Amino acid sequence: MRKFLMGICAVISSALGASGVEASGTSALDATVITEDAERFAAVFYETGGEPTAEQLLKGYLEPGTDGVKIFTKGRIKNAENLAAQIAENPDLYRRGIELCLPIAKEMTDTLRSVYLGLNGLLDNPPLPKVYAVFGGGNSGGTAGLGAQVVGLEVVCRISKTEDDIRRHFRHLFAHETVHTLQDFPSDKDFIYSDYLLLNILAEGGADYIAKLVTGTVRQPAREAWAQARYEYVRTEFLADRQKMRQMTPDEIDAKDSPRFRWVRNTKKTPDEGWPGELGYWVGSQIWAGYFAQADDKREALKDLLYLRNPQQVLQKSGYLTPRGGR
Repeated sequence: MRKFLMGICAVISSALGASGVEASGTSALDATVITEDAERFAAVFYETGGEPTAEQLLKGYLEPGTDGVKIFTKGRIKNAENLAAQIAENPDLYRRGIELCLPIAKEMTDTLRSVYLGLNGLLDNPPLPKVYAVFGGGNSGGTAGLGAQVVGLEVVCRISKTEDDIRRHFRHLFAHETVHTLQDFPSDKDFIYSDYLLLNILAEGGADYIAKLVTGTVRQPAREAWAQARYEYVRTEFLADRQKMRQMTPDEIDAKDSPRFRWVRNTKKTPDEGWPGELGYWVGSQIWAGYFAQADDKREALKDLLYLRNPQQVLQKSGYLTPRGGR
């Protein structure tokens, strides 16, 4: 059974199999964005005047939830009490998600099928996950589990200014999270913590790189422009933080003040003003772009992206260790 690195890839561990979530694929031409959870959430939200209690969310949304809600509950929704608190803190965010993002999600099935057809060609007909649109705890725009990917509507709405932005985010998430369902990295702790930041950004950057190949666009143009204009600064900062973390214990890596949060899992709070959220995704994508550019066999290189066994070799061959002017 595949092992997914929840803390590293932002995907769900194979232990979910024990919680009743089953792995099952779908075909590109039959794929549908499943919105029943989001619609049930909207009903609870409106029935309670936008102020649902934990009990109302539990009975009306979480307990009858699909596999999408089950996957999103662990580490994201967490529990009914947390979800109720997040809604109370920012009800307008959830209202916007219901009124703007949910209708768009219901119209995205043709786009999903187009993305899946592209992934079929690029990755040689991989097992494709079902896609669920849900509402979460305001901390994740998407994740992956066994045979499924899940989109968090309120976060997609928060980071999207226009309807076109929302559609672009959906399109990229369909590809990005599918890659996470296919990644099969070593899961032993010694491997994970030996080069935690590098492994983390290669997992996420690999998913972003494939999404860019399939869709022909970047998910966050503003982040792309910011980082490209500061390429050498971003490169040196990342490599410095990587070295710091290679000397840290697992507890230090997981601590709130860890350098990891400069690069990943910081959509709500970035380290410095102007610093884009999840900048590590961009760094990882740059490393993979360099790695693929030098690879004679692109199909074998794709296997390295999905079954990462030697992240240090990927970094070395990518040319990212060398300043851009020195290439």
